[in-house]
Amino acid sequence: MADMTTGNTSRADANRRRILDVALAELLRDPDASMDQIARAAGVVRRTVYGHFPSREALISTLVDGAVEAVAAAHAAGRESVADPAESLARSTLAVWEIADRYRILVALAQRSVTVQGIRDRLTPVRQACVELLRRGLEQGVFESPLPAAALAYVHEQMLFALMEAVNDGLLAAEEAGRSAAVTMLTAAGVPASRATGLVAKLSD
Repeated sequence: MADMTTGNTSRADANRRRILDVALAELLRDPDASMDQIARAAGVVRRTVYGHFPSREALISTLVDGAVEAVAAAHAAGRESVADPAESLARSTLAVWEIADRYRILVALAQRSVTVQGIRDRLTPVRQACVELLRRGLEQGVFESPLPAAALAYVHEQMLFALMEAVNDGLLAAEEAGRSAAVTMLTAAGVPASRATGLVAKLSD
């Protein structure tokens, strides 16, 4: 009986992961994809999808949670073992964009189905890490801003959301967006444009 239960649980977990993977692909292809479309693409009946996610909003919310976890891990990896705050900011932005580019359509979708405050709450650990990085850069004179670190972190966060929307709306080429985002974050923190552009170009090679 225990083995059967374990088998059922493993199968349910595998189904759930497959539904999430297929849902992300379908929503990237068609932001208005319905639960029926997602079920067909995943090769399961609609009841199975609803068994894991009681609504489309719940499914998108779960995808957003996964995206936030991936962004947090990328941000931490980008900052790891980098002493220079400007390089750390550039590396973390480039790393985050690589992850975020896959999920950028979710930002638009989540703003419809999950409150913007809900997204901000999920990003709190990433924002706190950004505040510490910006504070260190401001104290060392690497960054220069009339804003305190905590306010500047909010500005950076909103700029990243805006750049994702610009890509979604066809105003910014996706293949250029990561580098553009990194240069934008650096210049917004007061790093001279020539240094910001050179640093990002070096890290992108």
